[in-house]
Amino acid sequence: MATKKVGSTGRFGPRYGTRTKKIVAIMESTQKKPQQCPYCERMALKRVAAGIWECNKCGKKFAGGAYFPSSAVGSEMLKRMEVEKMEETSE
Repeated sequence: MATKKVGSTGRFGPRYGTRTKKIVAIMESTQKKPQQCPYCERMALKRVAAGIWECNKCGKKFAGGAYFPSSAVGSEMLKRMEVEKMEETSE
């Protein structure tokens, strides 16, 4: 049962402590909001399953982070790939 104070984590009842429930509440609220699609740049991206995201407007489905469309590791890899491409073209 969700309450005003704990939100969606009310289902845990008195278990797991308040700090853990606050972290879960923040994570769940952000993952359930529409995110910006990297392809059409509209706020229509929804989480289908853990790591799978789908845009309701353009219909693109792609793999991303488990709770957010892009993970820290994925964005770091994209940066490194861009740097490598720039180094190859400058040679």
